[in-house]
Amino acid sequence: MAKRDYYDTLGIQKGASATEIKKAYRKMAVKFHPDKNPDDKSAEDKFKEAAEAYEILSDPDKKARFDQYGHQAFEGGGGRGSGHMNMDDIFSQFGDIFGGGGGGGFGGFGGGQRQRVMKGSNLRIRVKLTLEEIANGVEKKVKVKRKTQAKGVTYKTCSTCNGQGQVTRITNTILGRMQTASPCNACGGTGQSIDKRPSNSDAQGFVTEEETVSIKIPAGVVDGMQLKVTGKGNAAPGNGISGDLLVAITEETHPTLQREGDNLHYDLYVSVPEAILGNSIEIDTVTGKVRLKIEAGVQSGKILRLRGKGIPNINGYSRGDLLVHINVWTPKTLSKEQKTFFEKMKSDEHFYPKPESSDKSFFEKVKDMFS
Repeated sequence: MAKRDYYDTLGIQKGASATEIKKAYRKMAVKFHPDKNPDDKSAEDKFKEAAEAYEILSDPDKKARFDQYGHQAFEGGGGRGSGHMNMDDIFSQFGDIFGGGGGGGFGGFGGGQRQRVMKGSNLRIRVKLTLEEIANGVEKKVKVKRKTQAKGVTYKTCSTCNGQGQVTRITNTILGRMQTASPCNACGGTGQSIDKRPSNSDAQGFVTEEETVSIKIPAGVVDGMQLKVTGKGNAAPGNGISGDLLVAITEETHPTLQREGDNLHYDLYVSVPEAILGNSIEIDTVTGKVRLKIEAGVQSGKILRLRGKGIPNINGYSRGDLLVHINVWTPKTLSKEQKTFFEKMKSDEHFYPKPESSDKSFFEKVKDMFS
């Protein structure tokens, strides 16, 4: 089933401010909070869906990418998706929305203390793609060195917080005794500390291993776009969750095609005889070769539009065009016989410039390109 638009999920308009986004999310979170709806799977799913929407829309960079490309900006192995968010992950990320620190009660209704689930650090790589790969989509296999838990490492309950992941402090103030809870410094809020670890592991019980990761890259990505492969970053201590692999897209320069959004441009040079007599020419596109008919009497600067031969829109709504720019190539040197021929043609009325109403000006052609 298609994912809902994040704005619809939170019940807000696309131009909503950061304050409106936060307010809408808190309203949804309160309504579907698991402490308020125990054993209600539907409410839990909506709670996770709202958290996913807030994660994207509260981040200016992610919000801009979503506004431009929709859900596909986070696909191709990227994109968190509510199926990848667990309750601890949500509380650890958006604790300020829930009234403090990533655990404890929410808006006045209970829940007790929640043990913090640690998340490993993210890894970042850059993947170069040809224009053909961008046009058709591609699956890339890359080798990544990531930290994983060593075999044989064991953990024990943290003696500082007794496995709660939090330390409670009571402070006397002029308003009376106040109780506050904060993540345990000894275990980082996980409630566990290393008991035994192999000699080849580091202080956190990690070893570095090389892994081949498959990345599905959708058609239509753009240079600079970042995809995310969930769970392929560095591991976290204890029962934590692994970080993510962030994949930055780099578009390689094509030898004959230039990209402009979803459209492609191709400069086709034809000789004077070809321009006069016409010809059939084969050119390269991102989906293979196509044969192009050059009409007799074609003018330099004419633009031929090959519809649907450009780049697919990343949202899958349409596909761009290939714009072929005709350039009549004038030779710089001629033989004696050729010069004699063209000297005679100077006075031939067939060679006099006679632009027709259908021959558009340069500015009209530019206007048509963007229409």
